[in-house]
Amino acid sequence: MLAVLIDVLYECLFWLCGGVFIFSHGYRAEHRRRIPRRGPVLLIANHQSYLDIIALGLASPRRIYFLAKLPLFKSRLLRTIMHAFDTVAINSEGLSRAGLEGILKHLKAGEVVLVFPEGERCWDGKLAQLKPGVSLLVKRAKCPVVPVGMAGVFEAWPRFRRFPRIAPPFLAGRHEQIAVSVGEPLDGAKLAELPRDEMMAVLQGALQNVVDRAEQMKAGQPASTPR
Repeated sequence: MLAVLIDVLYECLFWLCGGVFIFSHGYRAEHRRRIPRRGPVLLIANHQSYLDIIALGLASPRRIYFLAKLPLFKSRLLRTIMHAFDTVAINSEGLSRAGLEGILKHLKAGEVVLVFPEGERCWDGKLAQLKPGVSLLVKRAKCPVVPVGMAGVFEAWPRFRRFPRIAPPFLAGRHEQIAVSVGEPLDGAKLAELPRDEMMAVLQGALQNVVDRAEQMKAGQPASTPR
């Protein structure tokens, strides 16, 4: 019963946050249908801001299960919310064994899990080098890996600002407007067979491509034909 209520709450928050984000940041997302409708999916995305989980959640037609670093669980309020949404706890340094098993538990249940392979929010809005820990996750999961790129989220709320900026859609050309592009799914089983360095290069390139596409969307270039 509780699980059903959480799913309903997630759906309500999806529509509420969607309306707010469209009004506050001219939010746009393309190729949402590229996320497989059934089965386990590992989403990888660039990490720009605390707003990322909302921007990414709105880009997925399915519920996403998120990760959070252990220090965030020290807050009673945040801990209660994260436990309710079955958030996976990870070490500040990266994936611990418990964190890895928590992610795999969701994937084995056929769910969608989001990871930020850069390991932390960026300082300059650009995609950093991916941490090698994601390769172990891909090798263990062997499920579809979908790269998702964001643009504008850093400008809207960089980690060195206390409060976010807004950029309504009627104010054209604002850098704080947010765009998200979903890439083509990568075959996790084939990725798992690659040497680590080669796999990391594939993931880095795929993620950079969708980040670049999101930047184009934010700049006003038309979206390509959906698939």
